[in-house]
Amino acid sequence: MITEARTPLQHEQPYGSTYEQMLEKVRYEGAYPTRDKAEEAVRLVLAGLGRQLTGDERVELAARLPLEAARILTTQIPDTQPMTGWAFVKDLADRTGASPATTRWDTGSVFAAVATYAGPALLTRILHQLPTGWALLFGQAELTTAP
Repeated sequence: MITEARTPLQHEQPYGSTYEQMLEKVRYEGAYPTRDKAEEAVRLVLAGLGRQLTGDERVELAARLPLEAARILTTQIPDTQPMTGWAFVKDLADRTGASPATTRWDTGSVFAAVATYAGPALLTRILHQLPTGWALLFGQAELTTAP
């Protein structure tokens, strides 16, 4: 039997490159009862992130996400005033009428998948670009420098 050796790609997609696989990851992470609920969270949170993220980090993240997710992220026009992590959650809650607690849950569920697609180096760069409070949304420690 002949087998073909496979060299892993540098930024191989951890859950596959399809949007459906991303939705299943979010559905699992967020314990959503249906795929539609997971997709609703993905659309809401990625659109919000697209309004906050700019520059090379935005482009690189879009390149690593499944195509449909990248479109959601990149069709948003970035806001001129960046928001803290908490302001981001409140803004999404206000846009949907959901509670801040539910919106925080949605954000964490989606960002868990996004962080995996991004990888540690890009995620660090993204978090350095954004104001305080975002690291916690991505399930990371909020690091501060000593005075």
